[in-house]
Amino acid sequence: MIRENKRHTASGLLMLTIFLIILVVAALGIVRAARVGDPAGIGAFVVVLVLDVVATLGLFTVAPNEGQVLQLFGAYRGTARENGLRWANPFYSKNRVSLRVRNFESGKLKVNDTDGNPIEIAAVVVWRVVDTAEAVFEVDEYEHYVKVQSEAAVRNLATRYPYDTHEDQQVSLRGSTADVALDLKSQIQERLARAGVEVIEARISHLAYAPEIAAAMLRRQQAGAIIAARRQIVEGAVGMVEMALDMLSKSDKVKLDEERRAAMVSNLLVILCGDRDAHPVVNTGTIYQ
Repeated sequence: MIRENKRHTASGLLMLTIFLIILVVAALGIVRAARVGDPAGIGAFVVVLVLDVVATLGLFTVAPNEGQVLQLFGAYRGTARENGLRWANPFYSKNRVSLRVRNFESGKLKVNDTDGNPIEIAAVVVWRVVDTAEAVFEVDEYEHYVKVQSEAAVRNLATRYPYDTHEDQQVSLRGSTADVALDLKSQIQERLARAGVEVIEARISHLAYAPEIAAAMLRRQQAGAIIAARRQIVEGAVGMVEMALDMLSKSDKVKLDEERRAAMVSNLLVILCGDRDAHPVVNTGTIYQ
């Protein structure tokens, strides 16, 4: 693999000053040689003038957070990162590479989650180039490479997790956004490492069931939520009944036999687990009549 090699370049302002001085001296030399009729002197100064003009072609600029990849007849010679007007061999070809932080949002991808449910998913990826040589020479059109590999990672992520789950221990796309984002970032970084790209952040920006099953899955979600809520209500109600019976058994004021305890448990569970307000009924008799 080709790794980045930082290339030191000369100050462009200094070299430009030198070129201007040489230009003036060569022009004056040509004029003087022409006055005295010296063809050899004229030819020498013309050659100097041409070389000076060719040397000015080595001037180039480097903006902040930018690199210039330098090549000589196809061979990599290094990357110039020093900002400002710089000068290098005029025969170097220069390829400008941005080192700024960039981001893009993938299109909405239709895939199946780990349960086989069709879903729509999209992600936002924040990235930047950290190795200009790898970005230019290891892959073809690194910007397109980043987009394609990121979308492939998003597809793979969607197949590894369910869309939703009511179990706290299980990771889901909708309920575990932080864990899913870390996994997505890791997958994209693994795919883009060869292109000299660093992934700064990756997160899901759109997540929904596919339109053809959205209504059915909404009812399924509602049913699952109701079941989960009922389970929690029953667990809490049983605990409250046990606490009430323990407190009554410790008190000497109320004595309950097994039948009264069963009736009390039944009444408390109906009140605590019901989805409507309880309506008390005054019993003027006893349970034995």
